[in-house]
Amino acid sequence: MTFSDFFKKNTIGILVCIVIGMPAYLLGIKFPIIGGPVFAILTGMTVSLCIKDKTALQKGISFTSKKILQYAVILLGFGMNISAILAKGVQSLPIIISTISASLIAAFVFSKLFRIPGKTATLIGVGSSICGGSAIAAAAPVIDANDEEIAQAISVIFLFNIIAALIFPTIGTAIGMTNEGFGLFAGTAVNDTSSVTAAASAWDGIHGSNTLQDAAIVKLTRTLAIIPITLVLAIIRMKHEKNTSGSSFNFVKIFPWFILWFLCASVITTVCNLKPSVTDPLKWLSRFFIIMAMAAIGLNTDIVSLVKKGSKPIFLGFLCWICIITASLVLQHMLHIW
Repeated sequence: MTFSDFFKKNTIGILVCIVIGMPAYLLGIKFPIIGGPVFAILTGMTVSLCIKDKTALQKGISFTSKKILQYAVILLGFGMNISAILAKGVQSLPIIISTISASLIAAFVFSKLFRIPGKTATLIGVGSSICGGSAIAAAAPVIDANDEEIAQAISVIFLFNIIAALIFPTIGTAIGMTNEGFGLFAGTAVNDTSSVTAAASAWDGIHGSNTLQDAAIVKLTRTLAIIPITLVLAIIRMKHEKNTSGSSFNFVKIFPWFILWFLCASVITTVCNLKPSVTDPLKWLSRFFIIMAMAAIGLNTDIVSLVKKGSKPIFLGFLCWICIITASLVLQHMLHIW
C-alpha cells in the first residue's frame, strides 16, 4: 500500500480518534483519578451510538486501536531508565512477583470456575497485576483480543483503580503502615499510574511524608514485567494454535515485536541517560496514543453488549484485586516492612 492509499483510507478515522482524544486528555488532567483513557473509551462508545454508518471511518479506527496502541507501548519505554528503576526498586521485587503471580493465577482459576472467556480473563489478570491500561495494550495484540474484550478489561481495571485510590490511604492508616510500607503497598496493589499517584499523594497529605516517589518507582518496576509476560503469552498462544490446527504454527507471526522496540527504547534511555527534555515529550506522546487507541476501541464497542456481559468480569476483577492486596500485605508483614 502506498502512502497515498494509506492516507485516503485511514485519515478520517484517525482524525475522529484525535478529536475524541483531545478533550479526553484534558479531562484526564482535570480528574486524574479517572484518567484520560477512561474518558476516551466512554466518549468513543457514546459517539458510536450516534454514527449509523462507520464504513468511511473503520480503516482509521482499526489502525488506531491496533497499530497506534502498539506505538504507545514502544514510546512507553522512553520513560524506563532500567538501571535507575532497579537500583531503587529491587526491594520490591519479591512483592511484585508475588502480586503478579497471585493475580494471574486467580484470573486463570476463577475464569474457569465462572466460565469467563479466556482472553477477557487474561487481560483482566494482566491489567490488574502489572500496570493497568499499558499492560492491557501490550497483551491484547499478542493474544489477538478484540476491541470489546479490551474495553471490558479497561472498564474493570478503571473501577478498582478508583476504589483503591479512595480507600487505600485509610486502610494503610488503620493498620499502622509506615511510609515505606504504604509506598510499596500503593506501588504493588494499585493498577494505573494515575491512581498510584492519587493514592500516594493522599497519603502524603495525611502524614506529611514523601511516599509518592517510592510508590512511582515500585510502579515502574512492575511495568518492566510487561516484557516477560507478553513473551510467555505469545508462547502459550503458539502452543494453543498448534494443538488446535494440528500443524506447526509460525511463531514469527504472533511474536510481539513491538515489545522488543519497547525494550530498545528502555535500553537507549538507560545507556544514553536521556534527559527529561528528550524523554518527557515521548512519554506524553505515549500517553496520548493510548488515549487515541481507547477512543478507537470505544468506537468499535457495543456498549449495550458490554453492560450485559459486565457482571462476571467485574467479579473476576474484584477477586484478582483482593488476591493482589492480600499478597502485598502478607508479604510485607512477613518481611517486616510495615
